[in-house]
Amino acid sequence: MRRRFFVSEVRNGHAGVEGEEARHLTRVLRVEPGQRYEISDNRNVYLAEIETARKEHVMFRTLEKLPPEPERVHITLAMALIKFEHFEWTIEKATELGVEEIVPVETVRSERGLERAASKRLERWRRIALEASQQSRRAHLPEVAEPGSLAEVLSRTADYRFVLDEQPGGAPLSAAVPARRDVSDRVALLVGPEGGWTEEERARFALARWTPVSMGPLILRAETAAIAALSVTVGAWLLH
Repeated sequence: MRRRFFVSEVRNGHAGVEGEEARHLTRVLRVEPGQRYEISDNRNVYLAEIETARKEHVMFRTLEKLPPEPERVHITLAMALIKFEHFEWTIEKATELGVEEIVPVETVRSERGLERAASKRLERWRRIALEASQQSRRAHLPEVAEPGSLAEVLSRTADYRFVLDEQPGGAPLSAAVPARRDVSDRVALLVGPEGGWTEEERARFALARWTPVSMGPLILRAETAAIAALSVTVGAWLLH
């Protein structure tokens, strides 16, 4: 199976890669002219051939546009800000699972200072999403949004909006998935911080009509809960 790379644009049948990405291609993968790969401009995917490969610049020539991939359920992961090492792991795995958007969220029990520091991490986070997209052969990059408030997230629209809550009484996510569903559906998943939700935040979920769901009786780390919930959601819509 051919490797897939993202390019900023395809113009007149050509696309270039520069800087760090080019160095990875030439020094690590040791690409050479004539080799074929797949490239995406975040709109279409092409079969392409390498024309030139220099240390800081690699040029592709497109050979044909490849058929569009099947539509997948549109998932937004709204993730409370947690320690960046764990948050970045979540970005990587969520990207591999096909999320369309990742929204960092400031919550009452998020550690102090994370929101201010998060804005400086966006470029790094988007790079992680890019690398995970290439590794998993995605056709489109997920959006890693600017950090937002809980109020902004709760106002977002989606066909189904689920909030993970460790409190007893919530329906299992697998049971909350609707019997009638379509790949064009938009699903939003909201995952809290390590300290959990406050009662005030839970009251806001109810007012905004988000559905509280559970991942079972065990208390999971925030990043584990996020990936488990995404796996359930992706699997449910893939097998509809």
